[in-house]
Amino acid sequence: MDDRTEPLALVADVLACPLCGADVVAVRPSVLCATGHAFDVARQGYASLVVGRAVAGDSAEMIAARDRFLSAGHYDRVSDAVVDAVPSTAGVCVDVGGGTGHHLTRVLDARPGLTGLVIDSSKPALKRAARRHPRAAAVAADAWAALPLRSGSIDVVLSLFAPRNPAETVRVLGTGGLLVVVTPTPRHLAELVAAVGLVRVDERKEERLNRQLADFEAMGSDVLEYRIDLNRADAIDDVLMGPSGHHADADTIAASLASLPDPVAATVSVRVSVFRAKRADS
Repeated sequence: MDDRTEPLALVADVLACPLCGADVVAVRPSVLCATGHAFDVARQGYASLVVGRAVAGDSAEMIAARDRFLSAGHYDRVSDAVVDAVPSTAGVCVDVGGGTGHHLTRVLDARPGLTGLVIDSSKPALKRAARRHPRAAAVAADAWAALPLRSGSIDVVLSLFAPRNPAETVRVLGTGGLLVVVTPTPRHLAELVAAVGLVRVDERKEERLNRQLADFEAMGSDVLEYRIDLNRADAIDDVLMGPSGHHADADTIAASLASLPDPVAATVSVRVSVFRAKRADS
C-alpha cells in the first residue's frame, strides 16, 4: 500500500464520487469510483474530490498562522469540549471545514476506535491535515456543495468555526448521528475586535443557528469562556488565521494592534452545541 494513501483507504467505504455519487472502489494510485471516474491524490496524501472550479480557501499565510496559534495551546480547552461531545462508540468523524485537522487530531487521540476525515477547500490546510494523524484522511471539496460522502455513512460531523451545509449534513449522517458545532459568542476576542476592526458576532447567532438546523434535534449547548494571554506574535496570528487574513497581512494587523498591551489579555468565548440527526420517521 502506498503510504500516502493509507489514511484514505481507512475512509474509502464512506467516500462517494462527486460526479455521479457512486461508491469509491479504490484510492491507489488515484481515487476511483465504481463507474470509472478518477480523481488525483496529491503527493502530500490528500484527495481532490472537486467538481468544477475549485474554491481557493484560506491562504498559506493564514494556515501557517493558524497552525502556530493552535499549536501554542490557546484553544486546547475548546478541543477538549469537542472531545467530550464525541461518543466513544463513534466509528467515523468528519470535520467539515476542518483546516489543518488540529481539533480532529485531538479527538482521534482521545478516541482510539475512531477514524477521521478532514474536508476543506484550502490546499495549504489539506497538505498539513493529510499528514497530521495516521487515522485521519484529508479531502479537498466545497463545503457548500454536495459532500463527497455516502448517505448515512457518518457517525459524527464537526463544524468548528466553519460554515454549515445543513441539508448535506443530514444526508451523510446516519440515523442518530451527531453534529457538533462550535460558534463564537459576542464576547469572543472582544479585546481584539475594536483594535483591528474584526466583524462582530451577531447577538442573535444562536437563534439563527437553531433555525438553520431545524432538521436536527438539539441535544445540549454550553458556553465555554476563559482568558488567554497573548504576546504580540500570538495576537497577530489569532487575527491573521481568521476572516481578516483574507484582506490584511501580518504587518497591517501588527500596526492595528500597536495600541494594545503586550501581552494582551483576550477572552475565548464559544458556544459548543450538539445536535442529533432526526429519525426519518420522526
